[in-house]
Order: sequence, then C-alpha cells, then structure tokens
Amino acid sequence: MEDAQKWIDKGIDFIVEFGPRLLGAILIYIIGSWIIKKLMKLLRKGMSSQEYDKSLQKFLLSLAKWGLTIFLVITVISTLGVETTSLAAVIAAAGLAIGLALQGSLSNFAGGVLIIIFKPYKIGDLIEAQGVLGSVKEIEIFTTKLITPQNKLAIVPNGAMANGNIINYTAEGKMRVDTVVGVDYGSDIKKTKEVLLEMLKANPKVLQDPAPTVNVEALADSSVNLAVRPFCKPEDYWDVFFATVEGSKEALDKAGIEIPYPHEVQINK
Repeated sequence: MEDAQKWIDKGIDFIVEFGPRLLGAILIYIIGSWIIKKLMKLLRKGMSSQEYDKSLQKFLLSLAKWGLTIFLVITVISTLGVETTSLAAVIAAAGLAIGLALQGSLSNFAGGVLIIIFKPYKIGDLIEAQGVLGSVKEIEIFTTKLITPQNKLAIVPNGAMANGNIINYTAEGKMRVDTVVGVDYGSDIKKTKEVLLEMLKANPKVLQDPAPTVNVEALADSSVNLAVRPFCKPEDYWDVFFATVEGSKEALDKAGIEIPYPHEVQINK
C-alpha cells in the first residue's frame, strides 16, 4: 500500500507540475493553428487583390505556411519546458545532415526561387527545356509541371530548369511556322509565291503583322524549294502548321502548279 501511495503521490505531483504546461501547449497549438489558417486566408486574398502572378502566389504561400508552422511547433515545444537553444542546436545539426543528404533537392529549391524571381516563364507559357516541349501547368517549390502536345504530364526538376537552356515560345506573343514546299523547275516562281501568299492571308489564324513570307530557299535536285513562313499565336501553332501544309497542296493544284514527285519509267520490251 505504501508503494502504491508513493506512485500516486508522484503522479499527482507530475500532473500538478507538468499538467499546466501540457494544457498550455495544447491551447497554443489549437489557437496557433487557427491563426495560421486565418493568416493564410488573408495572404491569399491580399495577393489575389494585388494580381500577383499565380506561380508566385503558390510559391510564397507555401513558404509562409511552412515558416509559420515551424515557428508554432518551436513555441509549443518551448512551452513544454524544452530549452529552445538546445532545440535550435539539434535542428541545425539535423539540417546540416539532411542538407548533405538532399543536395539535389536543395538545388531544386534554389532553382525554384530563381525561376520565381527572374520569371523566364510563367504558368500557361509554351516552353521547351530539358528536351521537353509543353505548356507550363504549375511551378512548385522543387519541380515544374508541363503538359506536352500529346497531353502528357512532364515533371522537370527546377534545378535543371534554372541551370539549363529554356526556349519560351509565348514570351513574344507570336511564333513563326516554318514549312517548305517544293515545285517543279518549270513553274512560274512569281505566280507560285502569289498563290501561296494568298492561301496564307486567307487563314484567319495567320497573323498579318508580321506579314507571312514566301521565298526561294533552295534549288534542289528535282524541285525549287520555297520557305513558306506564316506567323501565328503560340496556341494556334499546330492548327496553322497543318493548315499551311494542306492549303499549299490544294492551292498549287488549283493553280495548275506541279509539285514534283518520282516518276516510274516503263520500258516496253
């Protein structure tokens, strides 16, 4: 009985001493979580009203949430009586070890920061980078998500994006479509160019500024090759490309201009 009473007394002493701390820590966590939620809502609303770039909004909100959460956790732990200086030393040591183990992830994080700051591309842009062509769907802390023309999702590390070559097809608001059309050597070049230019001007998706061009590109073995180059909006690229190829054939056939092709020679025996 005496041993039991001794343990009960110790339990009561522990509750009296540690109970208020535990209760305080729980209250701080609950109130802190509520405050973080409200702050994030205000930040999101403020950024939307200031018309922040969508990719910048998501990046900054993510950083803010992580920072506030870490601060709350440290506050809760210190309320429980843990020395924050010792905790800071442990966190620093753990951070160093994790940093060495996750150098690639830190590189991707740094790359994400650089992309957000210098904005080589933004959500919705059509870009080509790291051998991938696609529209930017999301710019996250560690990766960039692209949707390819085949509607595939490509996830590219931000470290590679920040340190590699990037071609942004959307930045200037227009793209040039390069196609080559070959005609017979006996064709009237001036007439051929007029026919092709009229075909391009009739396409509503072809921009008139800059104006489309048709020029002789090469004198090939069996054809005169013309570079047919209309301009269009980035989102209309493939529509204009296929329309130009098909339209060139139809327009030249209608004008009686021959597109050369190999002819079989039959020898009668």
